[in-house]
Amino acid sequence: MSLDAFLALLVYAFVTSITPGPNNLMLLASGVNFGIVRTIPHMLGISIGFCVLLMAVGFGLGAVLTAFPALHTALKIAGAAYLLYLAWKIAMSRSLSAKGEAEAKPMRFIDAAAFQWVNPKAWVMAITAMAVYTNADHPFLSVVLIAFAFSLVNLPSVSIWAGFGTALRGFLSDPVRLKWFNIAMGVLLAATLWPMLK
Repeated sequence: MSLDAFLALLVYAFVTSITPGPNNLMLLASGVNFGIVRTIPHMLGISIGFCVLLMAVGFGLGAVLTAFPALHTALKIAGAAYLLYLAWKIAMSRSLSAKGEAEAKPMRFIDAAAFQWVNPKAWVMAITAMAVYTNADHPFLSVVLIAFAFSLVNLPSVSIWAGFGTALRGFLSDPVRLKWFNIAMGVLLAATLWPMLK
């Protein structure tokens, strides 16, 4: 991969990682509701889970889904259902959680990593990156370089969303503001399904 192609890949990785989508909206809400420290496992789960998904797509999973459209459809349905469940949980959250509170918990590392497998935006990002930036002469190295590029920019990008949410904690300590913020985040998260359903 030439330096120009790698720089273009970094720009693609940054733009797709920083723009709104299910992961970033959940991180914004988690930052508000749990703070940055308790959101770190969620951020790491997204970054590592996406990297694993990206490599799986690069090493052949994308071709399997193309060959078996029913599997792809089942994955979309499962992803949509899980996304709606998460949107409902966010929308119904009513209080900022302090450390040690038992009722509300931030997303765990394993849950965030697993979510990448049903996240429509993650699949579009992974398939597009592999289709555009792989080199047929060096397929293994291409997949590794693409995963490396996303690893460089993904965690800092998603951390911005969690940090922004954390910065809003003081403003949203008012229960009425927090209620409407969480409802708005739940609705926006559910709305991220629209491109997948078109």
